[in-house]
Amino acid sequence: MTLWPSTLLWRSALLIALLLMLAHLAWLQIFRVSTREPRARQVSQQIISTVNLTRAALVTAEPSKRYSLLGEIAQREGVEVHLAQPGEKLGVLPRTGFHEVVEADLRAQLGPATRFTLSRNGVIGIWVSFDIDGDGYWMLMPEARLVADESLRWIGWGALVLLLAVAGAVLIVARINRPLRALTAAAAQMGRGATPAPVDESGPTEIRTLSRAFNQMAADRKALDDERALLLAGVSHDLRTPLARIRLGVEMLEGDASLREGIAQDIEDIDSAINQFLDFARAASSESVTSGASLNDIIDALAPKYARAGKALTVKTGYVPPLPLRKVAMQRLIGNLIDNAFRHGGSEVTVITGGNAHAAFVEVLDRGPGIPPAEAERMLQPFTRMDIARSTSGTGLGLAIVDRIAKMHGGNVRLLPREDGLKGLRARVELPVPLKNIV
Repeated sequence: MTLWPSTLLWRSALLIALLLMLAHLAWLQIFRVSTREPRARQVSQQIISTVNLTRAALVTAEPSKRYSLLGEIAQREGVEVHLAQPGEKLGVLPRTGFHEVVEADLRAQLGPATRFTLSRNGVIGIWVSFDIDGDGYWMLMPEARLVADESLRWIGWGALVLLLAVAGAVLIVARINRPLRALTAAAAQMGRGATPAPVDESGPTEIRTLSRAFNQMAADRKALDDERALLLAGVSHDLRTPLARIRLGVEMLEGDASLREGIAQDIEDIDSAINQFLDFARAASSESVTSGASLNDIIDALAPKYARAGKALTVKTGYVPPLPLRKVAMQRLIGNLIDNAFRHGGSEVTVITGGNAHAAFVEVLDRGPGIPPAEAERMLQPFTRMDIARSTSGTGLGLAIVDRIAKMHGGNVRLLPREDGLKGLRARVELPVPLKNIV
């Protein structure tokens, strides 16, 4: 699992946040370097003033009162004075530039013999040496009193500024991405065979150009679909008129009854092929969606048709939640699966439905030779037939119509072997719940 976000919105926001963070760190470094010497001068002046005042107070005070004076200075100012001792252990002064400037100023104004350290005999603080009448002393001041640690405050303010900048970046990128989200939704609708409404041509020039090109593409595609449907409707009308006359002529013929039946069957096959061409053209039609439709009701409405034809259709309906469906298209989908099963899978066909909170399904099972798994995907393509296993007649559009209608509803079709140990095909159509993107 990668931590890198997948959406353009959060990728852009993260990259902007990283850029702001680097810029903020660079600014803090520049600020620290540029203010290092002025802060060092300020600290050194405070130390020098404290040392001079303390030494002057001790020099002018009566010897008997010096100890009480030292106690009062320590209590009020937090400054301690210690006698210098031989063999003292002094810490090494950090070479950061800041302490070097402080040390140079102290020696320049207090004398070249002045010593400056941050640790004496293991005691941490600001230690500065000075002399009174040849005697050595150390003055101890708390480091926090003179060198305030501003890093946490700057980090806090920086974090606040960063959060505000990231929030602003998210809002800006979200506004820029809004047309892209609309384009994505429209493209998904087009992928399901629907005709999306024109997207708003707003935003930056590049996005407006993309939206305009997409709208033009969608309009051109709709025009092609309409022309194709019109062409097929015209062809079907022109073909059915002579077919009707041929059918009438066959019924009036006298002679071999088997010949008449054969010609009549050929006419029915041609008429069925025309119907399949029209169904394939209408699969992406603008039929309205019925909210809360029942998949079981559609199957129950189809079952009497096969009972009247004397076909053994077994229906096993389970719980299926209400779905937003194109009822006519879904009836065509299920009817194609059942017809395909009877045509190629034997005389016994079973329809099963079921579902849960996330998906609903309908399965059509037959006892035919089945479809090899390697050929299952290919059989969903238009005008595809198997020479031996599944098809000796027909147009090769039945499963393609099923696949197109399923995708139009956001679902998918799977051609699987039966799981009950019997030979045959299990055609399974899965539909998501709820189907929010159907238009």
